[in-house]
Amino acid sequence: MRKYINIIKKIIPNFLISWYHFILSFLGAFYCGFPGKKIKVIGITGTNGKSTVVNITSQILKEAGYKVASSSSIVFKIGDTEEENKMKMTMPGRFVLQKFLKKAVNEKCDYAIIEVTSEGIKQHRHQFINFDVVAITNLTPEHIEAHKGFENYKKAKGELFNISKNIHIINNDDDHNDYFKSFKAKEIITYGIKTGDIKAEKINLSPNGSIFTVNKEEFKLKLLCEFNIYNALAGISIGLSQGISIENCKKGLLKVEQIAGRMEEVVDNIFVDYAFTPNALEKVYNFLKPKDGRLICVLGSCGGGRDKWKRPVLGKIADTYGDIVIITNEDPYDEDPMEIINQVAEGAPKSEKIIDRREAIKKSLQLKTEKDVVIITGKGCEPWICIANGKKIPWDDRAIIKEIIS
Repeated sequence: MRKYINIIKKIIPNFLISWYHFILSFLGAFYCGFPGKKIKVIGITGTNGKSTVVNITSQILKEAGYKVASSSSIVFKIGDTEEENKMKMTMPGRFVLQKFLKKAVNEKCDYAIIEVTSEGIKQHRHQFINFDVVAITNLTPEHIEAHKGFENYKKAKGELFNISKNIHIINNDDDHNDYFKSFKAKEIITYGIKTGDIKAEKINLSPNGSIFTVNKEEFKLKLLCEFNIYNALAGISIGLSQGISIENCKKGLLKVEQIAGRMEEVVDNIFVDYAFTPNALEKVYNFLKPKDGRLICVLGSCGGGRDKWKRPVLGKIADTYGDIVIITNEDPYDEDPMEIINQVAEGAPKSEKIIDRREAIKKSLQLKTEKDVVIITGKGCEPWICIANGKKIPWDDRAIIKEIIS
């Protein structure tokens, strides 16, 4: 089915496809009574870290006494009610998203926080929503084939800033910050570790999280790795932009627990992470690399049918940091999974190829000694492995790890 859809897309002119998506977006908003204009909406975009920023921002707003709805690749949440996102779609389709916003309005939420993707923007899912705040985490090459080049991918992200003229939150340490600062806004707030209006200083990273200061106030974060400090700064910047005190930002951040599938330690020194881009993968490996033991990497290439360029790049990064590299299946869709594995292995010639993901994880755990660290990437907490003809296999890397150990 996916193959035929791709063929149809190639035949139909792009402008007709774009109009089709725009009309669907209008119909979804019209059917639900344009809820995106009746609630304060915060849009989070970027290549990596979006789900984490959604979570952090939610906690900060809740600490300030607001009722919050949030939509991410992990969960749909309205107030204290949550539902796991099993759609394998970070930014859901127009009718799903508009119904979510309508429910948030009906439940009298003060804010709705939405994880916004480049593909979602391309398909006009962001239309007919008034974004009071938009924030970008970072920008690195991703979805290059779908957007026909990095510049088009960047422009898709930029469209969110183009339609929102109110408050823009920008990572000032990111290489593309000038582009996002070029859009007109009522207020632009930058954040970063090197530079920015909201700047992290006196950073202390540890296996238990991190401590840093902002405006001489000390913040504690339970999430691991430097990239999560950036995610925290994005959330703090959004909170401050809404008039929330720095004290409530601190309290909210302190309540942020482990984000499911994001640098999650399942058992001692056995981690899973969603990382499927070169930039994210390198940061994860760099942080977890043990001084005395070995780094055992289990990876694949997330998403058959897309971004083939990065497959050997991911393999090369694993080969650089990993002492043992096992390449396995992730979400092949209609592609031959072994062909994907072989393409990843081009960058890691000494790697072991195990097509069965369960067996690959099992092998990594068998090889692990007390001082070693195992990192399994690409899926995080995703509930499915997507294979040919639209079929899905129920899955959870974390559950598999626990089953094998038990």
